[in-house]
Amino acid sequence: MPNTKQAKKRMRQDEKARLANKVKRSAMKTAIKKVLKAEDAESARAALPEAMKRIDKCAKKNIIHANAAARKKSQLDRHIRSL
Repeated sequence: MPNTKQAKKRMRQDEKARLANKVKRSAMKTAIKKVLKAEDAESARAALPEAMKRIDKCAKKNIIHANAAARKKSQLDRHIRSL
């Protein structure tokens, strides 16, 4: 447990940030799953821009590493081309 007032405030801030990051990461994963689980190529292509947008936003806010974002985008692109 934190002893100082500063440490207590930092803990509150960290918890708020953790929950906000969790929401964004979950939305990104859901968008990725929509692309991967799409029934046909057309619906996958329709879901792709939203997934790319979510991945980019997470990378921009350092929720995921920039290289991880590039890797995920590449994987989605390869998946769409294989359909």
